[in-house]
Amino acid sequence: MTSKLHPFALHHFIDGNKVASESGRFGDIFDPATGGVSKRAPLASADEVRKAITAADAALSDWSRTPPAQRAQVLFAYRDLIRRHVEELAEIVSSEHGKTLVDAKGSVTRGLEVVEFACGIPQLLKGEYSAAVANGVDTYSVRQPVGVCAGITPFNFPAMVPMWMFPVAIACGNTFVLKPSEKVPSCSLRLAELMQQAGLPDGVLNVVIGDKEAVDTLLTDPRVAAVSFVGSTAVGEYIYATGCAHGKRVQALCGAKNHMVVMPDADLDQAVDAAMGSAYGSAGERCMAISVLVAVGDDTADQLIERLAPRVKQLKIGPYTDTSAEMGPLVTPQHLDKVRAYIDLGVEEGAVPVVDGRDTVVAGHESGAFLGGCLFDHVKPAMRIYQEEIFGPVLGIVRADNYEQALRLVNEHEYGNGAAIFTRDGDCARDFTTSAKIGMIGVNVPIPVPVAYHSFGGWKRSLFGDQYMHGPEGVRFYTRLKTVTARWPSGIKDGAVFHFKAGGEH
Repeated sequence: MTSKLHPFALHHFIDGNKVASESGRFGDIFDPATGGVSKRAPLASADEVRKAITAADAALSDWSRTPPAQRAQVLFAYRDLIRRHVEELAEIVSSEHGKTLVDAKGSVTRGLEVVEFACGIPQLLKGEYSAAVANGVDTYSVRQPVGVCAGITPFNFPAMVPMWMFPVAIACGNTFVLKPSEKVPSCSLRLAELMQQAGLPDGVLNVVIGDKEAVDTLLTDPRVAAVSFVGSTAVGEYIYATGCAHGKRVQALCGAKNHMVVMPDADLDQAVDAAMGSAYGSAGERCMAISVLVAVGDDTADQLIERLAPRVKQLKIGPYTDTSAEMGPLVTPQHLDKVRAYIDLGVEEGAVPVVDGRDTVVAGHESGAFLGGCLFDHVKPAMRIYQEEIFGPVLGIVRADNYEQALRLVNEHEYGNGAAIFTRDGDCARDFTTSAKIGMIGVNVPIPVPVAYHSFGGWKRSLFGDQYMHGPEGVRFYTRLKTVTARWPSGIKDGAVFHFKAGGEH
């Protein structure tokens, strides 16, 4: 399957081989710090995607029958390889996404935690057993792999989100086709190569780079049993509807507009530290970023702005190669234009720009996709900058009169991914965790992303599907439950009957 690779283009990874694309279509991969094209991403044709599915389908029988403990050994070896290559993987992430190396390393580490969780798959696949449910009859349940699985991942976490998917799926005995964002595909290719080095048989993990043609092929091919997605709500809703229409199990984790409620009794210095990291870390390009700060009371809002504004202005903006940089560029010039348009819109809508980062220029990188931190005050629920996910370093402050109004803002928004409350009042915090219609809640924690052995997912239009990602829910998504009721005649007349009787006996 080897052929001459395009000198400026990446490749696919199919059946254990680097495969040059034959589609003739390519997309540009940008260096976010310069705005220039650094590589070309091959955009797979439907036939190329089907080759990856064929490889996964051919590998399924042997891999699904491999004992879980043996599959776990591959994951243990993979964990060790990831640990040894954290610096390399972070460098790949930063070079294509633009985030600082500190951010990139953190994201690789969070992905590694899911690999470590998947190493315990023999324990996680244990079923249940009930002896003597009737005379001589036992019932037990087992979890079996669903088959060929697909993952469609976003640009903002090129290492972490793929590792939220394929390690769990593969540990459960499935095979996998990964379609990373064509903006940042290199890390996924490297992750697949390391998985092969860990001893994974050819065909179990495949990577195809592509656009909508590749996505639609994965969604419609009958050999694909399950699809995992992380990305925007518009695309996620399409993937969920199309995948389900073709009989697939689908989990689509989508957009967010995460609120951070700050009560008057909160430690404001702690709240400001939290807001800075959660709103401007990774340039705000993450679905768990805090983009709305709900200040309860005008005095609370005024104090927060007094503390926040100078820190936002002083953010050190620069390329990932500058180790002193606190925030890197946005992923592409096109995304920069989109975020800038939202800031323009916010001003037009009447929000007050306390800090305006639109004029930020980084010396020596004048063409880079850089944007300074932006802070709006007096944001209103009717404004689009409140309603829509901006996916950039833009924080809006909404003023609420009381806790009840703040909670109502959280609950009435169409997104329900994450929310946080900062308070010293345990009763208030307890009510928030109970009453907020949100999938992940933080109490004095701004980004409540659960650890790998819990599950990640939102409510409302932040999630399409019934099951969260990684943790116990991830195992349930990538397996099907089978229940067996068995009787082995022993020659002893036990009087077993196999029909229902009145009173629930059978």
